[in-house]
Amino acid sequence: MIREQGDERVGAGRYPIVGVIGGSRVDADLRAMAYDVGRLLAEREAILVCGGLGGVMEAACQGAYEHDGVTVGVLPSDDTYEANPYVQVPIATGFGIGRNMVIVRTADVVIALGGSYGTLSEIALALNLGKRVVHLRSWDLDQAGAVDAELYVEAQSPEEAVERALEYQPGPE
Repeated sequence: MIREQGDERVGAGRYPIVGVIGGSRVDADLRAMAYDVGRLLAEREAILVCGGLGGVMEAACQGAYEHDGVTVGVLPSDDTYEANPYVQVPIATGFGIGRNMVIVRTADVVIALGGSYGTLSEIALALNLGKRVVHLRSWDLDQAGAVDAELYVEAQSPEEAVERALEYQPGPE
């Protein structure tokens, strides 16, 4: 985690930062998948960053937290106490949905699970920034035009989602 002397890249040797995005209202199956994504990220020593509230965000944080992972919640309000109980590092932005940009900018790669318009906005931001988005039961962008198949990839399971996210090596911006 600490840079070695002479290392040119900022953050070289740091843990991967994976954004987990999705809706605040989820069914039991999606909740279980989000929990597994969080658990698997913790097992792979990735840092989980999300919106810090309920649903997918809470389930993923719980999975990571209960398996000794690091969880960061970028909150829409200016109150850190609104974070779900599994967020270890709450960041109060007061930005409302503008916090989506902070989440996506912070993440090296994003995993999308289900979700509504907020999730769609995060997917669009990530793709616009050239970041990979691995989607699991999330938005089908076939009608959206030319979407880079290297950046927007589908997964069939939490295991595949985490594997496809962590195998991706983003280049310098």
